[in-house]
Amino acid sequence: MASSVPILLVPGLLCSARLYAPQIPALWPFGQVAVADHRRDADMAAIAARILKDAPPRFALAGLSMGGYIAFAMLRLAPERIAKLALLDTSARPDTPEQTAGRKTQIAMAQAGRFGEIPDLSIPRFLHRNRQHDERLTAIVRQMAEETGPDAFVRQQNAIMTRPDSRPLLASIRCPTLVLVGDGDVATPPELNQEIAGGIPGAKLVVVPDCGHLSTLEKPEAVNAALSEWQRLAAE
Repeated sequence: MASSVPILLVPGLLCSARLYAPQIPALWPFGQVAVADHRRDADMAAIAARILKDAPPRFALAGLSMGGYIAFAMLRLAPERIAKLALLDTSARPDTPEQTAGRKTQIAMAQAGRFGEIPDLSIPRFLHRNRQHDERLTAIVRQMAEETGPDAFVRQQNAIMTRPDSRPLLASIRCPTLVLVGDGDVATPPELNQEIAGGIPGAKLVVVPDCGHLSTLEKPEAVNAALSEWQRLAAE
């Protein structure tokens, strides 16, 4: 087992610490595990700065979806503090105009008192097509949305749709990096994750079969195996 550093997990949009419930026991033998709070700011750099303020001096960082966007922002601010990096089901690209329009529609819904409709609208993008009627998983999606709340959801969407293009950052990342994606992820498809892995020197790409966007919940055994192997790598 490689020498341990603390492990910081960053959830995605509309997600809470429950996103990583299957991973925390698996990662605990490698070091202290914490889940970041990404609900309080409406700007990606501000979210990253707040998380860094509360984080250990040096740590392993994992982020899923929006958590990956935040990880890129943290790398811009303090690359020397990140010993290892895991990017799960995410993208280095900025929003497309179509994506931004969709976010604005959901912001308007949340502000109009219709936040309760958003989790069910998100399920087709969050879960693999064969798992969208899984009562356990859909209940977790709704529970995480409730724990996020409409105000934080609006802040998160504003941060996401104004995020910068992270592709120019990729070649400068020097820490051991895992990139993982579900083969059926329609929110951040495999080709976007392949682009990330191809841009980061020495990055390892893992594509999880029969899996959608919320890989940590859908295929926890495969994700835990990949993260455990990542943790065994020597930190930079």
